[in-house]
Amino acid sequence: MICLGYKGFKIKEYFANYYLSESEVTFDFTKKNEMMILRQSAEPWKVTLVNTGLNTMTGGRLKRVQKYVGNETFMLTYGDGVGSIDILELLEFHKRHGKLATVTAVQPAGRFGVLEIAEHNRVLEFKEKQSGDGGWINGGFFVMQPEVFKYIENDQTVLENEPLIRLARDGQLVAYKHTGFWHPMDTLRDKNFLEEIWKTGRAPWNWSEGHD
Repeated sequence: MICLGYKGFKIKEYFANYYLSESEVTFDFTKKNEMMILRQSAEPWKVTLVNTGLNTMTGGRLKRVQKYVGNETFMLTYGDGVGSIDILELLEFHKRHGKLATVTAVQPAGRFGVLEIAEHNRVLEFKEKQSGDGGWINGGFFVMQPEVFKYIENDQTVLENEPLIRLARDGQLVAYKHTGFWHPMDTLRDKNFLEEIWKTGRAPWNWSEGHD
């Protein structure tokens, strides 16, 4: 999974200490200053972190990791949103249609109340927190073939502009419609909202709890 986030140092720090933080350990400072791993529960991951540059656009960031991807199908996300998306189902969907790229399409909930206004500014109806206007948007979870790199020119290429537009025009971009939970984390309000859900212990995106 490729993540186009840019806060690389914190992520590197997390993985540098991942094994230790996920293990039960004994530190013995009485004689030899030893550290003994009693039990480890770290996942057997292989993680590559790449510094793609602070001013590099989303397409450029992807282009910079091409040599690590090789000729394999790969997944891509922005890292600024969460959802109850079944990644394995998304991958199978991508394999079935045989195109170069799959984008997860979502219908976000409306943030504001909707007013139906008649003549003389009279409010006919007030509807609070509608489920959006029915339009599908980019949910930020992709599956792609390595041929997609040919659509990216340089560091200044914005993935959402020419590359995805050209892929769509070439008939190589397919939408995977996700109707379950999805929410961005772009603002403090979003952060607080998602953290409150997490505190309940029933976050829809926490698959380790077996949620739908």
